[in-house]
Amino acid sequence: MPLAFTGLEGKVAIITGAGRMRSIGRAIAVQMAKAGCDIVITGTGRAPEYYPDDEKEAGWRDIESVADEVRSLGCRALAVVSNVADLDSVKALADQVEKEMGRVDFIINNAGAPRADDRVPVVELDPATWRKIIDINLNGTFYMSQVFGQRLIDQSEGGAIINISSIGGKLMAPNTAAYASSKAAIHALTVAMSGEVGAYGIRVNAICPGIISTSRLDDLPVETWADIINDYIPLKRAGDPSEIGNMTAFLCSDQGSWVSGQLYNVDGGQCGGR
Repeated sequence: MPLAFTGLEGKVAIITGAGRMRSIGRAIAVQMAKAGCDIVITGTGRAPEYYPDDEKEAGWRDIESVADEVRSLGCRALAVVSNVADLDSVKALADQVEKEMGRVDFIINNAGAPRADDRVPVVELDPATWRKIIDINLNGTFYMSQVFGQRLIDQSEGGAIINISSIGGKLMAPNTAAYASSKAAIHALTVAMSGEVGAYGIRVNAICPGIISTSRLDDLPVETWADIINDYIPLKRAGDPSEIGNMTAFLCSDQGSWVSGQLYNVDGGQCGGR
Protein backbone atom coordinates (compact mmCIF):
# COMPACT_ATOMS: atom_id res chain seq x y z
CA MET A 1 0.00 0.00 0.00
CA PRO A 2 1.22 3.57 -0.62
CA LEU A 3 2.51 5.42 2.40
CA ALA A 4 0.02 7.95 3.76
CA PHE A 5 -0.23 10.14 6.83
CA THR A 6 -2.55 8.67 9.43
CA GLY A 7 -4.18 9.94 12.61
CA LEU A 8 -5.67 13.10 11.10
CA GLU A 9 -9.07 11.91 9.91
CA GLY A 10 -11.92 13.41 11.91
CA LYS A 11 -9.59 15.70 13.85
CA VAL A 12 -9.94 19.49 13.93
CA ALA A 13 -7.12 21.80 12.85
CA ILE A 14 -7.04 25.58 13.28
CA ILE A 15 -4.95 27.56 10.81
CA THR A 16 -4.56 31.27 11.51
CA GLY A 17 -3.89 33.83 8.79
CA ALA A 18 -5.13 31.56 6.01
CA GLY A 19 -7.20 33.84 3.79
CA ARG A 20 -4.86 34.85 0.97
CA MET A 21 -5.07 33.08 -2.39
CA ARG A 22 -1.30 32.67 -2.79
CA SER A 23 -0.29 31.82 0.75
CA ILE A 24 1.17 29.25 3.09
CA GLY A 25 -1.96 29.32 5.25
CA ARG A 26 -4.27 28.33 2.43
CA ALA A 27 -1.92 25.50 1.41
CA ILE A 28 -1.78 24.17 4.96
CA ALA A 29 -5.58 24.20 5.20
CA VAL A 30 -5.93 22.29 1.92
CA GLN A 31 -3.22 19.73 2.71
CA MET A 32 -4.62 19.07 6.17
CA ALA A 33 -8.10 18.63 4.69
CA LYS A 34 -6.71 16.19 2.12
CA ALA A 35 -5.40 14.19 5.09
CA GLY A 36 -8.90 14.10 6.58
CA CYS A 37 -9.00 17.03 9.02
CA ASP A 38 -11.89 19.34 9.58
CA ILE A 39 -10.58 22.88 9.37
CA VAL A 40 -11.00 26.22 11.12
CA ILE A 41 -9.62 29.09 9.03
CA THR A 42 -9.04 32.51 10.54
CA GLY A 43 -8.18 35.84 8.99
CA THR A 44 -8.36 39.53 9.74
CA GLY A 45 -11.37 40.21 7.54
CA ARG A 46 -9.55 42.11 4.80
CA ALA A 47 -11.71 44.53 2.84
CA PRO A 48 -11.95 43.47 -0.84
CA GLU A 49 -10.55 46.80 -2.03
CA TYR A 50 -7.22 45.76 -0.48
CA TYR A 51 -7.04 42.43 -2.32
CA PRO A 52 -4.24 42.13 -4.90
CA ASP A 53 -5.31 42.20 -8.53
CA ASP A 54 -5.15 38.44 -9.03
CA GLU A 55 -7.54 37.87 -6.12
CA LYS A 56 -9.95 40.47 -7.46
CA GLU A 57 -9.87 38.89 -10.91
CA ALA A 58 -10.53 35.45 -9.42
CA GLY A 59 -13.48 36.65 -7.36
CA TRP A 60 -11.60 35.63 -4.24
CA ARG A 61 -13.49 35.83 -0.92
CA ASP A 62 -10.64 35.50 1.56
CA ILE A 63 -11.22 32.88 4.28
CA GLU A 64 -14.61 31.95 2.80
CA SER A 65 -12.93 30.81 -0.42
CA VAL A 66 -10.52 28.62 1.55
CA ALA A 67 -13.43 27.20 3.54
CA ASP A 68 -15.17 26.29 0.28
CA GLU A 69 -12.04 24.45 -0.89
CA VAL A 70 -11.97 22.45 2.33
CA ARG A 71 -15.66 21.55 1.98
CA SER A 72 -15.07 20.42 -1.61
CA LEU A 73 -12.65 17.85 -0.18
CA GLY A 74 -15.43 16.42 2.01
CA CYS A 75 -14.37 18.01 5.31
CA ARG A 76 -16.11 20.49 7.57
CA ALA A 77 -14.86 24.07 7.53
CA LEU A 78 -15.42 27.06 9.79
CA ALA A 79 -14.23 30.51 8.70
CA VAL A 80 -13.77 33.05 11.50
CA VAL A 81 -12.58 36.65 11.47
CA SER A 82 -10.22 36.83 14.44
CA ASN A 83 -7.34 38.97 15.66
CA VAL A 84 -4.54 36.82 17.09
CA ALA A 85 -2.92 39.90 18.65
CA ASP A 86 -5.94 40.40 20.93
CA LEU A 87 -6.28 37.95 23.82
CA ASP A 88 -10.05 38.43 24.14
CA SER A 89 -10.47 37.69 20.42
CA VAL A 90 -8.45 34.49 20.80
CA LYS A 91 -10.56 33.40 23.78
CA ALA A 92 -13.73 34.07 21.80
CA LEU A 93 -12.32 32.01 18.93
CA ALA A 94 -11.66 29.10 21.28
CA ASP A 95 -15.22 29.22 22.58
CA GLN A 96 -16.64 29.32 19.05
CA VAL A 97 -14.49 26.41 17.90
CA GLU A 98 -15.57 24.31 20.89
CA LYS A 99 -19.22 25.14 20.28
CA GLU A 100 -19.29 24.61 16.52
CA MET A 101 -16.62 21.95 15.95
CA GLY A 102 -16.78 20.11 19.25
CA ARG A 103 -13.05 19.67 19.74
CA VAL A 104 -9.61 20.88 18.74
CA ASP A 105 -6.53 18.81 17.93
CA PHE A 106 -4.01 20.84 15.96
CA ILE A 107 -3.16 24.53 16.24
CA ILE A 108 -1.17 25.96 13.34
CA ASN A 109 0.03 29.46 14.18
CA ASN A 110 0.55 30.90 10.72
CA ALA A 111 -0.74 34.48 11.04
CA GLY A 112 1.97 37.04 10.39
CA ALA A 113 2.32 40.78 10.20
CA PRO A 114 2.30 42.18 6.66
CA ARG A 115 5.62 43.61 5.57
CA ALA A 116 5.76 47.22 6.71
CA ASP A 117 8.49 49.85 6.95
CA ASP A 118 10.56 47.54 9.15
CA ARG A 119 13.40 46.58 6.82
CA VAL A 120 15.68 49.33 8.11
CA PRO A 121 18.53 49.61 10.65
CA VAL A 122 17.52 49.42 14.30
CA VAL A 123 18.40 53.08 14.85
CA GLU A 124 15.86 54.04 12.18
CA LEU A 125 13.09 51.61 13.13
CA ASP A 126 9.81 53.21 14.17
CA PRO A 127 8.86 51.81 17.63
CA ALA A 128 5.24 51.57 16.48
CA THR A 129 6.31 49.31 13.61
CA TRP A 130 8.36 47.21 16.02
CA ARG A 131 5.35 46.81 18.33
CA LYS A 132 3.03 45.83 15.47
CA ILE A 133 5.32 43.07 14.27
CA ILE A 134 5.94 41.74 17.78
CA ASP A 135 2.22 41.95 18.62
CA ILE A 136 1.11 39.88 15.64
CA ASN A 137 4.01 37.48 15.11
CA LEU A 138 5.08 36.77 18.67
CA ASN A 139 2.24 37.78 20.97
CA GLY A 140 -0.32 36.29 18.60
CA THR A 141 1.53 32.96 18.64
CA PHE A 142 1.76 33.14 22.43
CA TYR A 143 -1.95 33.90 22.92
CA MET A 144 -3.02 31.10 20.58
CA SER A 145 -0.59 28.65 22.20
CA GLN A 146 -1.68 29.57 25.71
CA VAL A 147 -5.44 29.53 25.16
CA PHE A 148 -5.62 26.52 22.86
CA GLY A 149 -2.84 24.72 24.70
CA GLN A 150 -5.05 24.73 27.79
CA ARG A 151 -7.95 23.39 25.71
CA LEU A 152 -5.73 20.54 24.49
CA ILE A 153 -4.71 19.76 28.08
CA ASP A 154 -8.34 19.79 29.22
CA GLN A 155 -9.35 17.56 26.33
CA SER A 156 -6.79 14.93 27.45
CA GLU A 157 -6.28 13.47 23.98
CA GLY A 158 -2.91 14.92 23.01
CA GLY A 159 -2.50 17.05 19.91
CA ALA A 160 0.02 19.32 18.25
CA ILE A 161 0.93 22.98 18.01
CA ILE A 162 2.83 24.00 14.88
CA ASN A 163 4.34 27.48 14.76
CA ILE A 164 5.05 28.77 11.28
CA SER A 165 8.24 30.73 11.77
CA SER A 166 10.96 31.59 9.24
CA ILE A 167 14.63 31.00 8.56
CA GLY A 168 14.80 34.75 9.15
CA GLY A 169 14.75 33.93 12.85
CA LYS A 170 17.99 31.99 12.38
CA LEU A 171 19.75 34.13 9.76
CA MET A 172 19.07 37.36 11.73
CA ALA A 173 20.11 39.46 8.76
CA PRO A 174 20.83 43.19 8.99
CA ASN A 175 17.78 45.44 8.55
CA THR A 176 15.40 42.70 9.69
CA ALA A 177 15.60 43.20 13.47
CA ALA A 178 11.86 43.36 14.19
CA TYR A 179 10.97 40.39 12.00
CA ALA A 180 13.98 38.30 13.01
CA SER A 181 13.43 39.05 16.70
CA SER A 182 9.80 37.97 16.50
CA LYS A 183 10.71 34.72 14.79
CA ALA A 184 13.68 33.92 17.02
CA ALA A 185 11.42 34.44 20.03
CA ILE A 186 8.91 32.03 18.50
CA HIS A 187 11.70 29.45 18.41
CA ALA A 188 12.27 29.92 22.14
CA LEU A 189 8.54 29.71 22.83
CA THR A 190 8.30 26.52 20.78
CA VAL A 191 11.10 24.68 22.54
CA ALA A 192 10.18 25.84 26.05
CA MET A 193 6.50 24.94 25.63
CA SER A 194 7.33 21.52 24.16
CA GLY A 195 8.99 20.63 27.46
CA GLU A 196 5.94 21.77 29.42
CA VAL A 197 3.14 19.97 27.59
CA GLY A 198 4.86 16.78 26.45
CA ALA A 199 3.51 14.89 29.44
CA TYR A 200 0.00 15.54 28.07
CA GLY A 201 0.87 14.00 24.70
CA ILE A 202 1.06 17.42 23.04
CA ARG A 203 3.87 18.07 20.56
CA VAL A 204 5.12 21.58 19.80
CA ASN A 205 7.27 22.26 16.75
CA ALA A 206 8.16 25.15 14.46
CA ILE A 207 8.52 25.16 10.70
CA CYS A 208 10.96 27.70 9.27
CA PRO A 209 10.17 28.34 5.60
CA GLY A 210 12.65 29.94 3.28
CA ILE A 211 11.60 31.68 0.05
CA ILE A 212 8.11 30.41 -0.80
CA SER A 213 6.08 31.33 -3.91
CA THR A 214 3.39 33.43 -2.26
CA SER A 215 2.06 36.96 -2.65
CA ARG A 216 4.84 38.11 -0.30
CA LEU A 217 7.21 37.87 -3.27
CA ASP A 218 5.30 40.63 -5.06
CA ASP A 219 7.33 43.33 -3.33
CA LEU A 220 10.39 42.73 -5.56
CA PRO A 221 10.70 42.21 -9.34
CA VAL A 222 10.72 38.62 -10.59
CA GLU A 223 14.25 39.09 -11.88
CA THR A 224 15.48 40.17 -8.45
CA TRP A 225 14.01 37.10 -6.81
CA ALA A 226 15.54 34.90 -9.51
CA ASP A 227 18.98 36.30 -8.69
CA ILE A 228 18.44 35.81 -4.93
CA ILE A 229 17.28 32.23 -5.45
CA ASN A 230 20.22 31.44 -7.72
CA ASP A 231 22.71 32.94 -5.26
CA TYR A 232 21.39 31.52 -1.98
CA ILE A 233 19.27 28.40 -2.53
CA PRO A 234 21.18 25.21 -3.37
CA LEU A 235 18.09 23.62 -4.97
CA LYS A 236 17.75 26.70 -7.26
CA ARG A 237 14.01 27.23 -6.87
CA ALA A 238 11.49 28.80 -4.55
CA GLY A 239 9.39 26.50 -2.44
CA ASP A 240 5.76 25.76 -3.18
CA PRO A 241 3.28 26.55 -0.37
CA SER A 242 2.10 22.92 -0.47
CA GLU A 243 5.55 21.85 0.71
CA ILE A 244 4.93 23.69 3.99
CA GLY A 245 1.50 22.07 4.11
CA ASN A 246 3.08 18.64 3.71
CA MET A 247 5.51 19.23 6.58
CA THR A 248 2.67 20.49 8.76
CA ALA A 249 0.58 17.41 8.03
CA PHE A 250 3.54 15.15 8.85
CA LEU A 251 4.17 16.83 12.21
CA CYS A 252 0.49 16.46 13.14
CA SER A 253 0.22 12.84 11.97
CA ASP A 254 0.89 9.51 13.64
CA GLN A 255 4.10 9.38 11.62
CA GLY A 256 5.33 12.51 13.41
CA SER A 257 4.18 11.45 16.85
CA TRP A 258 7.69 11.26 18.38
CA VAL A 259 8.82 14.66 17.14
CA SER A 260 8.63 17.66 19.45
CA GLY A 261 10.64 20.74 20.33
CA GLN A 262 12.15 21.02 16.84
CA LEU A 263 12.73 23.96 14.48
CA TYR A 264 12.54 22.55 10.95
CA ASN A 265 13.95 24.47 7.99
CA VAL A 266 11.99 23.96 4.77
CA ASP A 267 14.08 26.16 2.51
CA GLY A 268 15.77 24.32 -0.34
CA GLY A 269 19.00 24.11 1.63
CA GLN A 270 19.47 27.86 2.20
CA CYS A 271 19.93 27.56 5.94
CA GLY A 272 21.66 24.19 6.00
CA GLY A 273 23.03 22.98 9.33
CA ARG A 274 21.31 25.60 11.49
